[in-house]
Amino acid sequence: MKYLIKLYVTGQTPRSQRAILNLKRMCEEELRSEYELVVIDVLERPQLAEDEKILATPTVVKELPLPIRRIIGDLSDSERVLLGLDLRAYPNE
Repeated sequence: MKYLIKLYVTGQTPRSQRAILNLKRMCEEELRSEYELVVIDVLERPQLAEDEKILATPTVVKELPLPIRRIIGDLSDSERVLLGLDLRAYPNE
């Protein structure tokens, strides 16, 4: 199963960089290579942010697999992010 995850940030601020690093680390730990991460700078691509109704950054949108999930913030609380985006891998039974 391939995950499509989009991260909306505002510029190259420390907060944006922290969100990118946190999300990449979580995806590698939980999803290994089964994901595509797209980082979108809303300063460079404001129309994309408007189309997706992004009101605050950083915002993560998990588009695939459905259902779509969103998390807002710097992503420092890994557990909350993983559960909120349905990224927590299920243990093998």
